[in-house]
Amino acid sequence: MAQTVYINGEHLPLAEAKVSVFDHGFLYGDGVFEGIRVYGGKVFRLDDHLCRLYRGAKAILLTVPLTPEKMKAVVLECCRRNQLQNGYIRLVVSRGPGDLGLDPRKCVDGATVVVIADSIALYPAEVYEKGLDLITVVTRRNPPSATNPAIKSLNYLNNIIAKIEVTQAGCFEGIMLNHEGYVAEATGDNIFVYRDDRLITPPVHVGILEGITRAVVLSLARELGISVMEEPFTQYVVYSSEECFLTGTAAEIAPVVKVDGRVIGEGRPGPITRRLMAEFHALTTREGVPIGLDEVVSRA
Repeated sequence: MAQTVYINGEHLPLAEAKVSVFDHGFLYGDGVFEGIRVYGGKVFRLDDHLCRLYRGAKAILLTVPLTPEKMKAVVLECCRRNQLQNGYIRLVVSRGPGDLGLDPRKCVDGATVVVIADSIALYPAEVYEKGLDLITVVTRRNPPSATNPAIKSLNYLNNIIAKIEVTQAGCFEGIMLNHEGYVAEATGDNIFVYRDDRLITPPVHVGILEGITRAVVLSLARELGISVMEEPFTQYVVYSSEECFLTGTAAEIAPVVKVDGRVIGEGRPGPITRRLMAEFHALTTREGVPIGLDEVVSRA
């Protein structure tokens, strides 16, 4: 089955799926996006992702041309057309085409909406068995007073520069600190540590994206009776933690076994991490918005 991409009301073959070179998303990274998972023919936490998308758009004064319910229908239709049983959705809303200047008022045609339904494998399978080796990067996370990391914007240069540091060091991921030196997040994931019988993750105000998977893990941990704290912490807390893991839509829950040459815990995924991984995967089999792969796809 040939893959199609949704762009502004049309489902187009890949070769025809194009946006204007004058689009502010292309020229300036002006827009917002979401990465969403599909498990067993169901879209996981779709409403949560759409809520974050619309909040981010409002924060940058970007009008999304579709209502949340209509956007949900578009996402599901795109998945049906691409027969996505298990995979990844990229939903993008950019400011739309304008001129070569910065002024968003010149984008008179309105926003560009793109939905891509495809597959993704962020880390190799052995990472989830053996764990990740991280470094702390030099690049600091954008402060909320600049480009607020709580907005999942198309401008990811801060993360990309940090990712370049990571790849040059031969690693998969790295930790970003905020301007005060507190641990913020990884280049594309949130971070958790387990120490002194507590599961700890940085609060939003230190400058992080309020991750959907992060929220799921916080909820699962509380249901399991694990003490959970959202509080700032330093590299020292990471180095001296008993367990550490990353969370993200693409990454899911990825265990960490070494940071900056310091072995975390016993150097393998710990029991709390493994328990949360198991509970998370069980949850993805139970929850989600059905795509309706057996339905007749409308071509209207």
